[in-house]
Amino acid sequence: MKYLVKFFVVTFLVIVSTNVLADQKIVVLDMKYVLNKSKAGKGAQQYLKNKFNDDAKKYANMEKDLKKEEKKLLDVKSSLSKEDYKKKSDQLRKKVIKFQKGRRDSLDKTGELRAKAKATLLKELTPILDNYISENNISIVIDKKNMLGGLKEFDITTTIVEKLDKKFPLLNLQ
Repeated sequence: MKYLVKFFVVTFLVIVSTNVLADQKIVVLDMKYVLNKSKAGKGAQQYLKNKFNDDAKKYANMEKDLKKEEKKLLDVKSSLSKEDYKKKSDQLRKKVIKFQKGRRDSLDKTGELRAKAKATLLKELTPILDNYISENNISIVIDKKNMLGGLKEFDITTTIVEKLDKKFPLLNLQ
């Protein structure tokens, strides 16, 4: 009998403590969607895409010019002395090295701008998210990419995007 009473008391305590823990509110936020579909995120992506395309065209034209110059040098190779040919080929090689360095620097700069834009957006998003969490008594916010499944009613992505668009509609990268 004594063991039966202990069993019921322990069972009761386990059931009561389980119900208390069930009051935690867990929601889902799709960070990729927030960064890509907010007004500031779209604007930043468009700016970066245009910058990348402009740089790509510029360096494609430079590459064509270097190839023409190389072909021209090879065509006149037989009429030049060894020293003149060596001098001109060294000059061309220096131009190619300068071209490659410029293209690499351009890509690095675009990557840095992308990282800066993401950091700025996350910095602006943090207070909005913190405020939303405290207003709605949310215990945990999980990124959607780390979630296997769930109800759509626990997804706060569109609400957060709307709040971000109101507070921070434009991201200036220049």
